[in-house]
Amino acid sequence: MLPRSSRALAGALAAALLAAEPLHAESALRMELPERFGVIPAATYDTHRERVGSAHLVMERLDGGNVRIFSESGITDGARTVATAELAPEAGGRWLRLVLEESRSFDRDGTPRGLLRIDHRERLGSCTPLEGAGPARTLELPDPDRVANVPLNLFFLPLVRGSAERLDFQLFLCSGGPRLVEFQATRAPSNGRDAPPEIVEIRYGPELGPMLSLIAPSFLPRLSFWFDRAEPHRWLAHRIPLYSDGPEVLVIRDGIPPRWLSDE
Repeated sequence: MLPRSSRALAGALAAALLAAEPLHAESALRMELPERFGVIPAATYDTHRERVGSAHLVMERLDGGNVRIFSESGITDGARTVATAELAPEAGGRWLRLVLEESRSFDRDGTPRGLLRIDHRERLGSCTPLEGAGPARTLELPDPDRVANVPLNLFFLPLVRGSAERLDFQLFLCSGGPRLVEFQATRAPSNGRDAPPEIVEIRYGPELGPMLSLIAPSFLPRLSFWFDRAEPHRWLAHRIPLYSDGPEVLVIRDGIPPRWLSDE
């Protein structure tokens, strides 16, 4: 057995080594590995179902084995949003956990609105304004976190399959200062009037409690994703504002008729 002084020295060295190593956390949310990779052409529509711009969704494998999702949508010569997420595979390769998310938005005149960044390993969300407009504002994420801003096409798959009735998660927002907002997602009870029976709509929004939920539809944006029941991984469309207080749009996969999407 080591003398007491030697044990104390060894303990101090171990503590110093541990303190020197970066402390990494991880997302609590697990998502399925995409079935297919590549570019999905799409288009941006206004709430009247009129085409107003181009869009696309990209899912790709990185050299190190991680998966990246990239999306861009917007109005021609107007507002647009570019978002990306990087996910790392767990042992076995079927499940992914979020590593990094970023989102950049541009006003109607093309002016950048800043950068929203979520570093899941460092447990830090940040809102970086335009250059020269001030320092980045940050918020420490809980450990583990339930934040999912970008890869909702993967996160909502249990609802599409019917293996879950509700999913609870958080969005990181920069409008009004960095903050986390509790959200929930559920499967819509029925399809739109002109939609084929295999279309599945997932609706999501902030958790407001029973009283506020009665009046919320009158002032909150309507948020939805649509999928193909026969091919759950097949994203069809989503409805979302391009940014906080920005225009509400539909982003629709090429070949999907806008009339299939419920407007109720």
